[in-house]
Amino acid sequence: MNTVLQFIITGLLFCLPILSTSVAFGATQSAEFEQGVQLLASKSFTEKEQAIHMIGNSGDPLAIKTLQAVYAGKLFFVKKEKTLVYGEPDGSTYSVTDFISGEDLGLIKKRKLKKITINNKLRGVLKSVLAGLNLQHPDPKQRLAAAEEILTGLNPELITLLKKSLLTEQDPEVREALTSTLAVAGLHHQDPQQRLASLALIAGNLNPVVKNAIQALIEKENDPIVLKKAEVALKVIEAKSTWYARLETLFFGLSLGSVLVLAAIGLAITFGVIGVINMAHGELIMLGAYTTYVLQQLMPNYIGLALALSIPAAFCVSGLTGILIEKSVIRFLYGRPLETLLATFGISLVLQQTVRSIFSPLNRSVATPDWMSGSLVINPLLSLTTNRVTIFLFAMIVFAGLFVLLKKSSLGLNVRAVAQNRNMARAMGVKAARVDALTFGLGSGIAGIAGVALSQLTNVGPNLGQAYIIDSFMVVVFGGVGNLWGTLVGGLSLGIANKFLEPWIGAVLAKIIILIFIILFIQKRPQGLFPQKGRAAE
Repeated sequence: MNTVLQFIITGLLFCLPILSTSVAFGATQSAEFEQGVQLLASKSFTEKEQAIHMIGNSGDPLAIKTLQAVYAGKLFFVKKEKTLVYGEPDGSTYSVTDFISGEDLGLIKKRKLKKITINNKLRGVLKSVLAGLNLQHPDPKQRLAAAEEILTGLNPELITLLKKSLLTEQDPEVREALTSTLAVAGLHHQDPQQRLASLALIAGNLNPVVKNAIQALIEKENDPIVLKKAEVALKVIEAKSTWYARLETLFFGLSLGSVLVLAAIGLAITFGVIGVINMAHGELIMLGAYTTYVLQQLMPNYIGLALALSIPAAFCVSGLTGILIEKSVIRFLYGRPLETLLATFGISLVLQQTVRSIFSPLNRSVATPDWMSGSLVINPLLSLTTNRVTIFLFAMIVFAGLFVLLKKSSLGLNVRAVAQNRNMARAMGVKAARVDALTFGLGSGIAGIAGVALSQLTNVGPNLGQAYIIDSFMVVVFGGVGNLWGTLVGGLSLGIANKFLEPWIGAVLAKIIILIFIILFIQKRPQGLFPQKGRAAE
């Protein structure tokens, strides 16, 4: 008996997935949906319009997906089997998948497919039906997106849908979007009181479509009261637009400034502690960027993990390269700044040519992980790109970590001792040569980390570092040689100033103006914003 019962239970468990699939498939293909899909293959646009309405009214889970595919021109019938498929062009063929099951059907030649064609009228019908379906979607974000999309193409049918949706909508954000969209439609009402009421509802709305609608109202409005109200509403929107444009410029300035801080902070250490003008600093940044590229090539399916691993890897690659440069060349040139400058310039050329020989002179692109893609939308006029926000936070973390390292660790104590009085530090038992090598390696390693960040903003190439070496020296000199706080303030200040000047005088002139300002500033204050104090000032 137990054996029979166990056999029955096992059979039910085996059949359950099949039964559930059958039920799901039956629910997916309702009769009205199937009939509408068949009508889509018709040559008559009238019948296709009927098919669109049937699919939209079917309540089928595949309705939205089907209509979106028709709108995008990617829905086909296989002529022989009459199978509904989704196709993506792939040369002279199409890569197709079964629309219902999602099964990959491989590549099919174009002549074997029949595309479901539409005209402008059907595009309008599709947009209306899709809007209605999305306004009834269970996800509030989908309903909000639908309400905002309708704003760009209002018509009487859509207005009716909006009013109907507003009666049942519970989400406050979606209700606000629906109300604003209806208010824009109300600007065309014949009754002046309705137009005034609509203006009151959309006062301060930052959507560009709302601004354009108010401008159009002002151009044709005859009622003086409505005209005055519209002009006031437009001024409020323009004032807010100006404010948010400045905030966006500030954000781009901070973003550029954080990149300058990352690029310059390693140079501030080597220049401030051991007094070396390292012209190969840009190439150490480049090595960090190429490290990121190589790791992504080794781990193509784990872009985010590769980027995370590239941070310590780039630090090690550039840091060890820096230590090698210090021990093999720079150690023999201390106290001879001109020779050091020429030697490091030669090293920079060697590193560039080495990279060209290994990776070719062509630029390489580094992929951005999904979690760094997209943007943070504050409002219709202000959105912050996620990768720049991430890099800004990353720069602040690197700065904080380096600051703690130099202030709290034994290495930091030795570095500060050597920087303040090398002879006294050596007399106290500090191995100055070892500290010099580790300091140069630390600065070079941070340059490599800067390369990781830059790989997410631009292409990786042999000349990547050359674009930042001059800016790095400007930041270090402006902020105060060897002062981390000076590097932070100087980098962020120059980044913000650059971005605020660019709209007025252009990118090239902005850099020239900033360079002239720094030259004049150094004439007045040679030690920079934050000069060293005590023995370090020597």
